[in-house]
Amino acid sequence: MWWQTILLALREIRRNLMRSSLTILGIVIGVAAVIIMVTLGSGATAKVTADISSMGSNLLYLRPGQGFHGPGGARASSKPFGQADVTAIEREINGLSGVAACSDSGHTGHLR
Repeated sequence: MWWQTILLALREIRRNLMRSSLTILGIVIGVAAVIIMVTLGSGATAKVTADISSMGSNLLYLRPGQGFHGPGGARASSKPFGQADVTAIEREINGLSGVAACSDSGHTGHLR
């Protein structure tokens, strides 16, 4: 029974050689495409993870008015940190290797 099935399959493959060849080619191209996409995705994930890890886990960002649930109304109405606040943080908190002030407010400028 199995022998007849195998003989029938081989005979049909030989009879439709072009169709069988194109089918095999399509399967090979499809499998190669899946392997390439998975490899690229893994590589991109590893690169992003490495970039985030290189920033270090010892950074702390402080923003005025920042609550536990993200930005909100308190942040919009709070007074921004000044140079005196930066100096106070640096002076009062032990074990800091450095304190840097930055500004992320958005302003629009027009060139004439």
